[in-house]
Amino acid sequence: MEAVQNEKGQISIHTENIFPIIKKFLYSDHEIFLRELVSNAVDATQKLRQLASFGEFGGELGDLKVTVSLDEEAKTITISDNGIGMTADEIKKYINQIAFSGATDFLEKYKDKTDDKGQIIGHFGLGFYSAFMVAEKVEIVTKSYREGTESVRWVCDGSTEFELTPAERAERGSDIILHIAPDSEEFLSKGRLRGILDKYARFLPVPVEFDGQVINNTTPIWTKSPSELTDEDYKTFYRELYPMGEEPLFWIHLNVDYPFNLTGILYFPRIKNELRFQREKIQLYSRQVFITDEVKDVVPDFLMMLHGVIDSPDIPLNVSRSFLQADSNVKKINGYITRKVADKLNELFNADRKGFEEKFDDIGLFIKYGILSDDKFWEKAKNFVLLKNTEGQFATLDEYREKVQANQTDKDEKLVMLYTTDRKQQDAYIESATRRGYDVLLLDNVIDAHFINALEQKLDKVTFQRVDADTLDKLIDKGLNNESVLSEADQTKLKEVFEQVLDSKLLNVSVVAQPTDELPVTITLPEFMRRMKDMSALSGEQSFYGNFPVSYNVVVNANHPLIGKILAEADTDAKKSLVKQVYDLALLSQNMLTGADLTAFVKRTVANL
Repeated sequence: MEAVQNEKGQISIHTENIFPIIKKFLYSDHEIFLRELVSNAVDATQKLRQLASFGEFGGELGDLKVTVSLDEEAKTITISDNGIGMTADEIKKYINQIAFSGATDFLEKYKDKTDDKGQIIGHFGLGFYSAFMVAEKVEIVTKSYREGTESVRWVCDGSTEFELTPAERAERGSDIILHIAPDSEEFLSKGRLRGILDKYARFLPVPVEFDGQVINNTTPIWTKSPSELTDEDYKTFYRELYPMGEEPLFWIHLNVDYPFNLTGILYFPRIKNELRFQREKIQLYSRQVFITDEVKDVVPDFLMMLHGVIDSPDIPLNVSRSFLQADSNVKKINGYITRKVADKLNELFNADRKGFEEKFDDIGLFIKYGILSDDKFWEKAKNFVLLKNTEGQFATLDEYREKVQANQTDKDEKLVMLYTTDRKQQDAYIESATRRGYDVLLLDNVIDAHFINALEQKLDKVTFQRVDADTLDKLIDKGLNNESVLSEADQTKLKEVFEQVLDSKLLNVSVVAQPTDELPVTITLPEFMRRMKDMSALSGEQSFYGNFPVSYNVVVNANHPLIGKILAEADTDAKKSLVKQVYDLALLSQNMLTGADLTAFVKRTVANL
């Protein structure tokens, strides 16, 4: 083997493969240097393992590990490994020719000998140069695993000039020594380095030692077969990821090797009725190296509230591994995750219906959002999405249709599903519907305004009406009319009295014959108008409907005894007072009577006792 000669030269930079990202412009976040250098050291170690498995390395592997050490006095950070090391020629090839990937070259050479390409992290050949974001000088002291090779030192001050000389290193492997620049001395802190390693290296497949401790779990549970794991294993790992989190409801173990490689575990957290898109809760790894917690596009939008880990070497990243790039694999992975989640939910529903119902208040938001955003998810979810009524009873879409079809089909053969968004506020309306034998659904989820619209489009001859959107005879119009005890002339007179007393252009007064056990006056907001306002509020946007003045319907029950009393009252002031009283009662039933109006109502009521 040729002896190492003293040599000076210039690093070969080719415009066709370098991009304008050398040194401080290579990565936006300078702490990435440690991820890249530790990943390279892990690569070198993994390569040695593979060579040994191929029979091309007959020596002792020994205690394979990567060590990160800090010398605050010398202002250096050193990343050491006992992997394959490099010869002088390999340094010239892999270090001096920027953007020539050693990992890619290794895989090409051994492509016929291994299927386990996922063990090699490196992709770009630029990771090493992240060292110059924080270092004013970088040294490599390395010795190849090959017998008869000499150790070598490479030094560069961040310019295109380098120096290559013989070195003293007895064992195979490499030391990368960073002489930290004055503007990067924040990294000369054990706490700072430990934080970076905890973030990026906590699950690397080779032990990483820092400050005398191994800081990583080399075999996280997503790398194992589900058959090897217990429920407690999954819960323990969840606590490792989210120490302050509540125990998850259940989880899905992802494991696929065709047409892409993907492993991971997704946990369903307890979220109740909160539409919180905490997009940092799923962590993306590539061969156990943490990449990002921004997994948009990889994970379907409706599952962004899940927690857990996804690991895939097939997710395309840009050169700094900071951003996902558009690729067919991303779409395939997205579709795979959607399918796996749907299958898991369907499995839970079929295996334990009661348990599924108990979890539905937590998982309903995922399911409903999925139905809104993904037609393929809808095809499976329509069999297990549940509707819950005010009595707390659950039913699938088909079960509920069968339950209410006979009694809640209108004259146009359309099934009317009544619902409430606030059981307490709309109690009077719910009670009225219940007396008629109607069933009322509880749809108080933050996403239900959109969910209702989606179901009306997907289900045949079905409409949803909130119980206070109109009188029941209008909500479920069966073509039958109640007989009024008042003449048309009296009804006209009554309408005029109410319009005069209430005196508002935003109130539409009508006199309608209703059963005597209904309220004397009912205030309703048309379904269409209220739904548009609800959706505008949910989206946070100022829409036409969001800004449009609300026009309420005031329905006077012609058959109620109090209304007859108002009509018969001869004293004008007394008549007006009665009108105001029954109108305020209607407002009170809708929780719309507040402030000075509520105070006046109380005083007026007390005075008449």
